[in-house]
Amino acid sequence: MADAQFLTDRQSAVVSTNKVLRNTYLLLSMTLLFSAAMAGVAMAMNVPHLGWMPIIGAFALLFGISKMRNSIWGIVLVFAFTGLLGFSIGPLVNIYMQTAAGTQTVLSALTLTGVIFLSLSGYALVSKKDFSFMGGFLMTGLWVVIGAIVLSLFFHIPGLQLAISAAVVMIMSGLILFDTSRIINGGETNYIWATTSLYLSIYNLFVHLLVLLGFSSSD
Repeated sequence: MADAQFLTDRQSAVVSTNKVLRNTYLLLSMTLLFSAAMAGVAMAMNVPHLGWMPIIGAFALLFGISKMRNSIWGIVLVFAFTGLLGFSIGPLVNIYMQTAAGTQTVLSALTLTGVIFLSLSGYALVSKKDFSFMGGFLMTGLWVVIGAIVLSLFFHIPGLQLAISAAVVMIMSGLILFDTSRIINGGETNYIWATTSLYLSIYNLFVHLLVLLGFSSSD
């Protein structure tokens, strides 16, 4: 009897995990397309750099998503969040597109972002390994990067921006493994929040690959 109950609970957990995984990737695909469309709108309108406004708005929306992730309004806020970040990246992409190797740089950053995400997420899915042990290391790395960014605002240190971008690429890659693993192993059961986490990793990965590739092409 106990064995039957265990199997029933196990099957229920697997079904629940697969549902979260399926909904996460579906919503992630939709938000990435929406974000790309909003970036295209900003580029077509030749919108100037928006300063700190998108960052302030993004934090406000993140807070809202956290509070409403169990309701339909959470999905609405996710689209608002990803749309805002997509729109705000348009001016940056325009800057790179105006350089000699701009198109190649942007396409290379997009391709590398897709390859890294699919490879790492796919590895976590196939191996089903638990990468929760990376949580502390990744959080420490994020705080170090934030400290370095603050430092760069006050002091001009040659190569610091490149070091920050390289660190962010590594941390975001680790977070893709970590977040995908959490979904697979039942650590994350809310697909709205899981989508938000993965989107942020992909977004930051693309931005900082763009910086690194732009530097390597002397742009």
